Amino acid sequence: MFGNGINPFVIFFASILTSNMILSNFLGMCSYISISSEYKTASGLGKSVTLVMVITNMINYLVYKFLIVPLGLEYLRYIIFIMVIAATVQVMELAMDRFLPDLHVKLGIFLPLITVNCAILGTTLFIIIRDYDFLQSVLFGLGSGLGWWLAISALAAIREKMAKNKLPKGLAGPGITFIITGIMALAFIGFSGIFTIT
Repeated sequence: MFGNGINPFVIFFASILTSNMILSNFLGMCSYISISSEYKTASGLGKSVTLVMVITNMINYLVYKFLIVPLGLEYLRYIIFIMVIAATVQVMELAMDRFLPDLHVKLGIFLPLITVNCAILGTTLFIIIRDYDFLQSVLFGLGSGLGWWLAISALAAIREKMAKNKLPKGLAGPGITFIITGIMALAFIGFSGIFTIT
């Protein structure tokens, strides 16, 4: 039995579909809207966010359980979590600059801004609030990242197709993006009842 009685695989699938960080919790919307005009770039950002979520959730879980709580440093947890996220993003940015320079240039300012992506900090805080164990934390981070990647990639694919068509002036730009996001959110909510986490 797990700490809070929830099977880790239920948490994993729920975090992709019914508890999606963007479409259910509306976390990480700024880069989701800004980078979703081109599929390849959006997919690259989605992969980066997924990797950062998994790594930071593991590290932050261990830091919280074995450093913050034993030393009574709960009042510093936000600062410590953000420092872990910032360090992880910095290492990933250096690696991407070295091995994937084209993607690094396309992501531009949004790559270092992963540090302040509220979806990443949000997953860590959900883990603490919901009292997940280590396996639940890892699968929650992976599922949340995959859900974020799925949402931004789907939006980018739709926007690429729409760029070839003429839209009414009132819908062009952010207007149609919010409408598509709302429709996608409704579609994902359709999975409610299959997997839910509270």
